[in-house]
Amino acid sequence: MNEPLITQYADTLYSCLIPYDMHFEHRMPAHSIIFVRSGKLRIEENKQIVEVTAGNYVFVKRDCSVKITKVSLEETPYRGINLTLRRKSLKDYYTAIPRSTLPKEAKPIEQVATILPKSIPLDGLFQSLMVYIDNETEPAAEMLTLKLREAIMCLLSLNSGFYPTLFDFNESWKIDILDFMENNFTEDMTLDEFASYTGRSLASFKRDFAKISPLPPLRWIMEHRLDMAKQLLETGKGLAQDVGYSVGFKNRSHFSQAFKKRFGYAPSDYVKLLS
Repeated sequence: MNEPLITQYADTLYSCLIPYDMHFEHRMPAHSIIFVRSGKLRIEENKQIVEVTAGNYVFVKRDCSVKITKVSLEETPYRGINLTLRRKSLKDYYTAIPRSTLPKEAKPIEQVATILPKSIPLDGLFQSLMVYIDNETEPAAEMLTLKLREAIMCLLSLNSGFYPTLFDFNESWKIDILDFMENNFTEDMTLDEFASYTGRSLASFKRDFAKISPLPPLRWIMEHRLDMAKQLLETGKGLAQDVGYSVGFKNRSHFSQAFKKRFGYAPSDYVKLLS
């Protein structure tokens, strides 16, 4: 097999078989547990690298952008299973917990990616999922619900820090808009995606954004992209014909027009002015 095989069940359970090394960036909209069946998984975030070898599990937090490399070893392809813990499943589980059983001073998990210690419950959970995957059978919705609850129980039994990590539903869980925008304004994302990744509806995103900037979000993104393009040209780190793409513009003509409107010169003319 030379083509990757990726199977998805109900936006919750994913299985993949990759016969070659695959590298990509991925934004995590929800918490996930990943089991590496074969090959190796490398996760990088802010120069912190976590490597997960075959037979091991890793928990990856939501609301982060990571670089992922799925590595096939010799003639063994990468095979992995991803179980996604959606907000609704977590809230449903949380509402059923007696408040008296919640740890009072547990601190949330800080690492974006955390290798999980092996445990009989985790092994049992993923072995039961492999039966469905290997037989190409989609689990019934009720079964997936049970498996998600089982996954949550596994995490809570491993570390009390998963309580505040998984069950953070209040306003405080929203990540800082300005920090996120400044780190991601060159990304190809819609406003709906910016809202989602900062933990907000589109309406609350626009409302909160108005508190930190007089500019509408799309205008703010445009201005920051143009400022970065100008800086890249001034420092010689970008070519006039390519710099627009590097800061997030999809169309060279659109970038050139926007740059000229903002700074009075087309990018190529601005470079000549600098020399």
